[in-house]
Amino acid sequence: MSDIYPITDSHCHLDFPDFQDELPEVIDRAVQAGVTRMVTICTKLKNEPSVRAIAEKYAPVFYAAGTHPMSVASEPMASYDDLMALTQHPKMVGIGETGLDYHYTAESADIQQTSLRTHIAVARDTGLPLIIHSRDAADDMARILREEYSNGAYPCVMHCFSSTAELGRAALDLGFYLSMSGITAFPKSSDLRDIFAAAPLDRILVETDSPYLAPPPHRGRRNEPAYTAHTARRGAETFGIDYATFAAQTQANFDRLFTKVAAFSEAA
Repeated sequence: MSDIYPITDSHCHLDFPDFQDELPEVIDRAVQAGVTRMVTICTKLKNEPSVRAIAEKYAPVFYAAGTHPMSVASEPMASYDDLMALTQHPKMVGIGETGLDYHYTAESADIQQTSLRTHIAVARDTGLPLIIHSRDAADDMARILREEYSNGAYPCVMHCFSSTAELGRAALDLGFYLSMSGITAFPKSSDLRDIFAAAPLDRILVETDSPYLAPPPHRGRRNEPAYTAHTARRGAETFGIDYATFAAQTQANFDRLFTKVAAFSEAA
């Protein structure tokens, strides 16, 4: 790629087995592609030490921690105190991912909702962004986000957003952010691109969700943070602006939401 501009992969899973044999190379390829920062996500609190270790070892990597909604029925419930304690680490920068997933795990809807509200409380009290996973649960998700916001504001990003236009609007109306993943670059995702095109540009992030959802031309293969640039290029087309402008705007958006990363980078 000849036109490389700084960009951030706001959501990846560098602790997954897919990367264990070449993590230094994966991170180096990301940096070479202009990915200045990566947020690797802990989805089960028992894995937090290994996720934290990656952030501690690699300068461009930060991390977030929570319990994924698909795991809440099989994992110990993350308590408010558990999550608050983790936020003391200087490179722990977000709460989650948390949320609701009724596609595969609808039977645990009640416990998912309880877990989500606990994560929201920590985001509210720390100012760290809540990282939301939502699949086939748009109505409940919008309702809970609104109910909890009425109890006190909190920052939030709808990670890998691919839900309904109504949920997207509800999130934006609360001041939240929508994150573009490789799905937005798929040829058949025109309806999803329309949702993003209607959103304010200053509320957009980009991510890989790697090792999943690789954008073209890597679709069907393992995704990695370097491919954030492919999704961002498609994002620039969606908004009808040049890539340099889009990359710069998403960097500014990320800094505004992930304030702990911005402060850490300034202090370094």
